[in-house]
Amino acid sequence: MNKFAALCLFAAALSLRAADTNAPAAAPEKTSLGQIPDASHAPVRVTNTVSIAGERVTYIAETGMLPLLKPDGTSRASVFYVAYTRTDDKTGAKRPVTFSFNGGPGSASLWLHLGALGPRRVKMNEDGSMPAPPFALTNNEYSILNASDLVFIDPVATGFSRAAKDEKPDTFFGDEADLDSVGEFIRLWTTRHDRWLAPKFVCGESYGVFRAAGLAEHLRSRYGLYLNGLILVSGVLDFGTISGGTGNDLPYPLILPAYTAAAHFHNKLPADLQSDLTNALAESRAFAKGEFTSALLQGAALSADEKKKIVAELVRLTGLKASVIEDNNLRVDPYVFRKQLLHDDGLILGAYDARLTGRDGDPAGPGADFDPSSAAVMGPFSAAMNSYVRSELKFEDDLPYELIAGVQPWNYGARNNFANASDRLASVMNQNPYLKILVLGGRCDLVCPIDTMRHSVDHMALADAYRRNVTFAEFDAGHMMYINLPDLKKLQTELEKFVRP
Repeated sequence: MNKFAALCLFAAALSLRAADTNAPAAAPEKTSLGQIPDASHAPVRVTNTVSIAGERVTYIAETGMLPLLKPDGTSRASVFYVAYTRTDDKTGAKRPVTFSFNGGPGSASLWLHLGALGPRRVKMNEDGSMPAPPFALTNNEYSILNASDLVFIDPVATGFSRAAKDEKPDTFFGDEADLDSVGEFIRLWTTRHDRWLAPKFVCGESYGVFRAAGLAEHLRSRYGLYLNGLILVSGVLDFGTISGGTGNDLPYPLILPAYTAAAHFHNKLPADLQSDLTNALAESRAFAKGEFTSALLQGAALSADEKKKIVAELVRLTGLKASVIEDNNLRVDPYVFRKQLLHDDGLILGAYDARLTGRDGDPAGPGADFDPSSAAVMGPFSAAMNSYVRSELKFEDDLPYELIAGVQPWNYGARNNFANASDRLASVMNQNPYLKILVLGGRCDLVCPIDTMRHSVDHMALADAYRRNVTFAEFDAGHMMYINLPDLKKLQTELEKFVRP
C-alpha cells in the first residue's frame, strides 16, 4: 500500500468516580496473561450518572465478553463490548440504541467510546493536542447517551476480543468474515437485550464506515434486521478515492480542499483566501472538479503553458512552493504535503489532523517521518481505557487491551479493482427507504478527506428520491474531530438531532 493510502488506523478535570455495583452481576475472574478471556461469566454491571446538555442521566454500564458460536454450539470467538443503557427513561426496550466501532481494520472501539459518544471521555487539551502525562478521564457532557443507548464493539483480535483456542484468528481478517462476526454480535446482543423493536443505528469511524455500509446490507439480508440510520465518521466507501498512484489520479483533486483547509489553519494562503475559509474551500472545490481534473486527465499531453497555470493555482490553494508541485508532477500526496507546508519552520503536519504539528528531526527527508496527530492521542487514550475498564467498569483481565491489532493481510475481496462498499450502501438504501445517513468529516483530515465521501455518495446507484436521506456535516479539525472541544460540542448537536425519534 502506498503512502497516500496508509489508511484509517482508528480509525482519537473531574476526578474519577467509583461506580456502584449493580447486583446480581458478579465480577469476572482474572485470566492469566495471554489466555483467551472466559466468555461464560455474567457481564459486569455498574450504575452511574452523568450530566449531558444540562440533563442528569442515570445509566447502567454493562461490560462483558459475548461468545460467537459455531453451528455445533462451540465457541469460535469471544467479543468484548461495553454497553450503556439509560435507566431513567420510560421508553425501555423501545429506546434507540447505537452500535459503534472504529476502523483500521484492526482498531478497537475506544476512540469513539472515550473520545465522543460515551459518558466518560479522555481529557485532551481544548484544541485536541496532547496534555502532559499522567493522563485523565472526565465526564462527557457531550455524550449522546441522553438520546440513545450505546454499545461499543471490539471486533475479533482488537481490545480484549479473541478467537477461540482452536480457531485461526486470520479467518476473521477480511471484509466478509468481519461482517459475519460483527453482524452476529449485533443480532445476538439485540436478541438477548430485547431490542428488536427499538430504533437501531450503527456508527463507524474510518474503515468502520466501510464496515457500516456493508453491515447495513448484511443485517438486512441475513437477519431481516433493518436499521434506522448510519453515522459515518471520517471514512471511506471507495478505496479508489484515497489510493493515488499510476493509473489513478482521482484522489488528488479530492484531497485538494483538505490541503486548502490545512494551509488556511496554518496561515499559508494568500490574503483574500486567508480572510474567508468558506470562499477558499469553494474556490478549491471548483478548481479541483474543473481545471485540475482536466489537467490530470491529459497526462503528458498537457502543454507547458497549461501546466504553468495549474501550478500557479495549486500554489495559491495549498500554500506549497511551486518547486514542490512541479517536482511531484502536480500530484502531491499527503506524505509530501505534511513535510513541505511548514518545512521552513522545521515542522511536519499530522496525517489524521493537519492542525497538529511535530518535529521529525530530518529536514532533508522526502516526507514526514511520523504522524503527530496519532502520537497525540495514543498515550492518553491507552492510559484512559486501561484504567477505566478496571477502576470504573470493574472488568478485570490481564490480557493486553489491543488498541491497534495486527490483522494484515486483510482480505478485501477485490480483484483488479479497488474495494468499494458504495453499491452495498445504495442497495440497502433502495430497499429500506427510511434509512438515514449522516456523513461527518473534518476539513483537516488528510487520511480520509470528506470530499472523497461526497464523491462516493454522488456516484452511488441510488434512487433520486432517497438522496435526501443523506446529510453531511463538516468540522474544523481532522479525522478524530471530537478531540477538538468546539467540534465535540457541534458533534453532539448533530448526533442528537439524528438519533432522536
